[in-house]
Amino acid sequence: MCDTFAYVVLNKKTLEKFRVTPGKKFRLKDVDPGWRGDGELKDFSDAELKASAAKVLEENLQDLAAQQAKLYAHDRWSVLIVLQAMDAAGKDGMVKHVTAGLNPQGCDVYSFKTPSAEELDHSFLWRIMRVSPARGKITIFNRSHYEEVLVVKVHPEYLQKQKLPAPLVTKKIWEERYEDINNFERHLARNGTLILKFFLHVSKEEQKKRFLERLEEPDKHWKFSLQDLKEREFWGDYMRSYEEALTATSTKWAPWYVIPADNKALARVLVSNILTKAIEDLKLGYPSVSKEEKAGLAEAHKRLRAE
Repeated sequence: MCDTFAYVVLNKKTLEKFRVTPGKKFRLKDVDPGWRGDGELKDFSDAELKASAAKVLEENLQDLAAQQAKLYAHDRWSVLIVLQAMDAAGKDGMVKHVTAGLNPQGCDVYSFKTPSAEELDHSFLWRIMRVSPARGKITIFNRSHYEEVLVVKVHPEYLQKQKLPAPLVTKKIWEERYEDINNFERHLARNGTLILKFFLHVSKEEQKKRFLERLEEPDKHWKFSLQDLKEREFWGDYMRSYEEALTATSTKWAPWYVIPADNKALARVLVSNILTKAIEDLKLGYPSVSKEEKAGLAEAHKRLRAE
């Protein structure tokens, strides 16, 4: 059963299925949030699917840890992972599980909430630029610069807080922001940053289920905010904004992947595998040493053996 799961979820065609094609109009209805393969996994129970996903994820994370070690030692490339989603789609859990086997020295996680007064005194990309990944590191953005063409687009009144000169707030502002984002990400890519962007696509029905779980379980009350419920009223506006952003900003150098997220375990396998394969494709190796350094290592080895 696990072999069937691995074959369906890990093959290259599956991974490409969820990649947003650059330059092509994208519609969220083309990706089923409850995807279970193209029929191959329909007979799996929830428990069977979760068990198979857990086993495959464990293997993925071992491979990812090995790739991270090379990335860190090589110290030339960096990796930026962008996570975007509606509330309760599983972003926090995704970060927790995908980073479980990574060396903390080589991994940073940043969450972007409502901009501070200092951040509002700068361009919308300023706070993002400050924490772009260093060479050798994997950096994860839990929400990101895309909030500026999602939340702010759904609630354009937020633009007033950004202190933009009035003549610059035109009907073209969203297209201009898409352009700025693409140029920023291209700059990072041209300087050695591998960029992977994931939209965790949860259905409205599944979000309702998860909200109810938070309300009905005392230990989860802290995870619920009345603001989450208010934002749910704008579901249609958010879906349109996501479609427009994904269409405008999925590029060869910074692709978007729309990940079915109604099943958290399955989503984690897909993201971890895409990430692992992308780093593998960099074909990194451990740094080689010069003849002089090898001689020094041999001498050190000799001296230690002689103690």
